[in-house]
Amino acid sequence: MDFMQNIAIILSGGMGTRMGDTIPKQFFKVAGKTVIEHTVDAFEQNKNIDEIAIVINPLFVSTIENMQISNRWEKVKKILNGGEHRYESSLNAINAYSNLGDCNLIFHDAVRPLVTQRIIDDVVIALKSYNAVDVAIPATDTIIQTNDNGQFITNIPDRKYLQRSQTPQGFKLSVIAEAYKNALQDVNFMATDDCGIVLRYLPNEKIFIVRGEESNMKLTYKEDTFLLDKLFSITAL
Repeated sequence: MDFMQNIAIILSGGMGTRMGDTIPKQFFKVAGKTVIEHTVDAFEQNKNIDEIAIVINPLFVSTIENMQISNRWEKVKKILNGGEHRYESSLNAINAYSNLGDCNLIFHDAVRPLVTQRIIDDVVIALKSYNAVDVAIPATDTIIQTNDNGQFITNIPDRKYLQRSQTPQGFKLSVIAEAYKNALQDVNFMATDDCGIVLRYLPNEKIFIVRGEESNMKLTYKEDTFLLDKLFSITAL
C-alpha cells in the first residue's frame, strides 16, 4: 500500500472579535504559552503527523515565523494566508497541496489547544478506512430548535441522535477538494465546517465519527481562558 502523508492544517485565520480584546484569541497566553503554540505542539509531537501547515491572518505571518524558530517546530513546512471566512482558509490549504497527489488533510482549530494524542491518532487510523472523519461528543443538554427570531421553540430533537462536533476533521485531499469544487458552483453556498461541506456536496460519502473529549474545548470567550488554564494544570499532573 502506498504511503499516505498525514498533514495537519492549523486554522488560525480568525481575529477573535468575541474575545473583546485587541489581540486575536489564538495568541492569548495560557499555561505559559500562547494558545496556538500549545495547539501546534500537540501535532508536532504526534508520531503520525508528517507535516504541519498553519493558516494565519496575513498580519501575523511574521509572528508565526518567529514562533516556528523559537519553538523549533520541525514539522511546520507551510505558513499560509487565511481568508476572510473560515472556508476560505480551508480552501487555501487545499489549494496549497493540490499538486502533492492524494494525502490526508487534518483540519484543526488553532483555539482547541487541549486536543489529545489519542484523538489525533484515532483520526489518522480512521482515515485508513474512510475518506472523511469528524470528531464529536454526545450532547448532554437538551437541544431546542426555534423559529427565525429565536423567541419560540419549534422542535426538540431526540438527544440520542445529537452530538457536538469538534476538530480535528480529516479528509482524503481528493475528497475534500471535490466537495469544495461542487460547493463553489452553488450560488447559495453557505459553509458551516468542512464536514458540513462534504455532507452537503458529496452526500454519498460516509463521514465517520471519532470520539472526542470534553477537554477538547474551543476558546471562544475570555472567560474560557481560566478554564483552559485549569485544564492544563490537571493534564500536567
